[in-house]
Amino acid sequence: MIKIFNHYLHRRTLQQIFFDLGLVVLAVLAVVIWKGEDLTSMVSLLGHASLLSLGMLVVNAALGFYQRIHNRSLNQSRARAALSLVLAVPLTYGIFSLFPQSSTDRETLAMAAMVGFTLVLLHRVYVVHSMPQSMMRHRVLVFGTGPRAALVGKTLKNEDPHVDVVGYYASPNEAESEVSAWGILSKHKSLTDTALELEVDEIVVALMERRGGSMPLRELLDCKLHGVRVVDVATHFEKTKGQIRLDSVNAGWLIFGDGFSQGGLRTAVKRLFDIASALVLIVLTLPIMLVTMLLVVLESPGPVFYRQERVGFNGRLFNVIKFRSMRTDAEKDGTPRWAAAQDDRVTKVGKFIRKVRIDELPQLFCVLNGDMSMVGPRPERPYFVDQLTRQIPYYAVRQSVKPGVTGWAQVRYHYGATLEDSAEKLQYDLYYVKNHSLFLDVVILFETVGVVLMAKGSR
Repeated sequence: MIKIFNHYLHRRTLQQIFFDLGLVVLAVLAVVIWKGEDLTSMVSLLGHASLLSLGMLVVNAALGFYQRIHNRSLNQSRARAALSLVLAVPLTYGIFSLFPQSSTDRETLAMAAMVGFTLVLLHRVYVVHSMPQSMMRHRVLVFGTGPRAALVGKTLKNEDPHVDVVGYYASPNEAESEVSAWGILSKHKSLTDTALELEVDEIVVALMERRGGSMPLRELLDCKLHGVRVVDVATHFEKTKGQIRLDSVNAGWLIFGDGFSQGGLRTAVKRLFDIASALVLIVLTLPIMLVTMLLVVLESPGPVFYRQERVGFNGRLFNVIKFRSMRTDAEKDGTPRWAAAQDDRVTKVGKFIRKVRIDELPQLFCVLNGDMSMVGPRPERPYFVDQLTRQIPYYAVRQSVKPGVTGWAQVRYHYGATLEDSAEKLQYDLYYVKNHSLFLDVVILFETVGVVLMAKGSR
């Protein structure tokens, strides 16, 4: 994993992105050199090719081609590649139509770009389904054999297909084991010798109790001095799953670790980004919003918009605005209720606009007003916030940033309406609060496009 602006990206994913960006640019560059363009035209053409590469990177990311974990069949990946090509055609011709006339006609440039992009998609499908799994393996040793060690091993096997868990090394003070006996490493050799012999890249310390001689500090230091990365279980989950787990973190780790920094510059940049992106999205989605308003009015009597009090930055209350997707008597008894997956209060139009997240679009005006951000934790109702703050540790930490139209928890976890779901989502919200940056905001917006296109997590 590579940490970029506080957010962890897998090294392999980053390599794939740069490879794909370069392939389209090289295809256009080859045609430009062949046609003998002058230097000024060449620079301008490469700028257009780079813009196209970035556009198609967004499309491919939204279609899930950079996900390391997936359950798609080969035919499903082919179908997504075909859809990506269909979307590439208008984007390619639109970008190169802006290029002034030169010795290289626009059709030739567009065809060269399409050839490059076709090669990108063929490579994407190959990487996803055919690349040998033995390439770029990462070998991990788990120190511990208890519940946390078992959870770490399960996470590594489920979350990263390029990781080999070489085994579990028992702590001297662990009374019982919750991992398979086949995976427990022999203690006849020291931890350092075992790690070097097995060519371990990383050791994850996953102990329930660290006191009383449970951790061989000298041996762990020796491993680190030999180039083996040593991390605790909280850091492991942060970089592997993009979450800060409540069962493996303590106040000291949150206070003394890096992150959780706001600062005036970050606040100003985020606000400018919010205003610019909200204005662009309002302009682009205005026809959709007008049609939605008409459909809501035609289906059921009542207001088009739905206003509800939510908890915002530092606990301040504000009214969130959405398209009304429920009957006007949805809470006639006055008791707040979680929105359920098959909620009988939802109208027919409401069911559709919830599925494709159109009901969220009016929140863009809350962003312009300053009550919300484009990216941040989901704003909750005061009634539920009071309950969750009492029952879930660190829940109030999520209020240290503005709530968002979309967020890390929204793109990483399905829509939930229980205490357990709220605790799970909080782990992603804590990761965002700790590591938020403009880069992470852009990553989340890209992933949101994919969530909307695939109708994931709709309620």
